[in-house]
Amino acid sequence: MMRALPQLSPAILVGGLVAFAWTPTQAQSTASVRVVTVASGLEHPWGLQFLPDGRMLVTERPGRLRYVSPSGRLSDPIAGLPAVAARGQGGLLDVRLDPSFESNHLIYLSYSEPDGRDAGTAVLRARLGPLGIDNLRVIFRQLPKVGGGLHFGSRLVFSQDGQYLFITMGERGRKDDAQDLSRLMGRVVRIRPDGSIPDDNPFVGGTNARPETWSYGHRNPQGAAIHPETGELWTVEHAAMGGDEVNTPKPGRNYGWPVITYGVNYDGRKIGEGTAKEGMEQPVHYWDPSIAPSGMTFYTGDRYPGWKGSLFVGSLKFGLLSRLTLEGNRVVSEERLLTDLGARVRDVRQGPDGYLYLLTDESNGRILRLEPN
Repeated sequence: MMRALPQLSPAILVGGLVAFAWTPTQAQSTASVRVVTVASGLEHPWGLQFLPDGRMLVTERPGRLRYVSPSGRLSDPIAGLPAVAARGQGGLLDVRLDPSFESNHLIYLSYSEPDGRDAGTAVLRARLGPLGIDNLRVIFRQLPKVGGGLHFGSRLVFSQDGQYLFITMGERGRKDDAQDLSRLMGRVVRIRPDGSIPDDNPFVGGTNARPETWSYGHRNPQGAAIHPETGELWTVEHAAMGGDEVNTPKPGRNYGWPVITYGVNYDGRKIGEGTAKEGMEQPVHYWDPSIAPSGMTFYTGDRYPGWKGSLFVGSLKFGLLSRLTLEGNRVVSEERLLTDLGARVRDVRQGPDGYLYLLTDESNGRILRLEPN
């Protein structure tokens, strides 16, 4: 595991864009890329999903879901969505297709569900029809709902066999709740696609713990992906100032927040007890200073020489794309791409054409495609 604080290494030229590699091992890309704008005019887009017919589904945080054509044309907002608590970091968040979408047309959306002045992360399942969504049903609710607009998470990802849905969620700014098994803050949750709870979840049958919980002690995980070879769940989460983490959440494990962390409070004060404690897991990788990580994906295509097998993570703070090179479950190097992009990278996905696509979190947000020169 990587423990030394990273030091800035010399700049690397990547397709005319400056990228920075970080020690302990410098990663030199063999790919040269250019950034192509596919679509613009999206208001703080959050989640991106490709449809079998070549179109895309994109969520906008204020509460809109749109189709985007391959040529970049935006549809009118899709009808039938519920109200969302679009305040702070809340709103309409991730979107995911059912593993059997081509036969059942089901989609899943995560969002901040309002309840008066309070809100909590929720997930709905609905059928995507020609005129909007219907047969809507909420299959998960984060409880209890609380006030404020911080740390909703939330990414959705299906297990490799399609039988389970993982949901990441933040601790809603109530850090101690991440250690309270009776509450659903700071969690990775595992349910079935219909919202039922698997019998083999680690806390099923417990007297006080929520049975939906898969892992706990998380701060604000906004990225999740399944490793294409091992089938393991990987996540990335925001820390406070420094200490953003890559984790591989295991059932029943405690990932430490706020007892252990590699970061500090925004005013410089220490958080918790240090960086390690018995019974709490260490991250696979961490960043200091923080990059504010968001969406993530494993790259499995052949469009970019030298990138196959890499883990890509978007950065909100620095507006760049981080490429992590892996050896097994170890991160051995990082390359920083698109450092002059000038926009917060909210999501990163691999398209069916083998290209990488990014969402930029702006009032005039864009869908970008990376193409080899």
